[in-house]
Amino acid sequence: MFRNFMHRYGTPLTVGLFFVSAVSGVALFFHWSSATFHSMHEWLSMLLLAPFALHMIKNWKPLLAYARRRTLLVPLVLSLVVAVPFALSAGKGRAGNPAFQAVALMTRASLDDLAPIVRVPAPDLLRQLQARGYKANSTRDTPSDIASASAVTANEVLFALIPARKTATERK
Repeated sequence: MFRNFMHRYGTPLTVGLFFVSAVSGVALFFHWSSATFHSMHEWLSMLLLAPFALHMIKNWKPLLAYARRRTLLVPLVLSLVVAVPFALSAGKGRAGNPAFQAVALMTRASLDDLAPIVRVPAPDLLRQLQARGYKANSTRDTPSDIASASAVTANEVLFALIPARKTATERK
């Protein structure tokens, strides 16, 4: 029964899940609706490993023939050569989501520096945080400083600085 399942569905499942992984990977690469495609890509790519294993079992003899003729060696080495620079550069320079990097930078900026970004005068930001119970003493304080003094995260303080968006009716 397993052998029948493997021969019947190994390759079609591999093709189907590869197609989903390819489409979601392209969408992530071009930053098209990343929130939609991110977890789909991660989870379904993990699921792709099962039919891939079935496909490998089904085609084990031809794979060994490729290995014996050394035609498998060049694509494997080429794949490794292309992958190594990505692995070596991980965590250096601009690695990671730029939005997360921007938030981290903003948590280390003073209220004076953040005021023009959020379009609120720095003294008003200071009063706003104090009114919400944060321990802020000066417009030279950073969200990280205020967070440490207030026993909260720096992101929480930063997000408290962002004014609520007005609806179209409120703007009129």
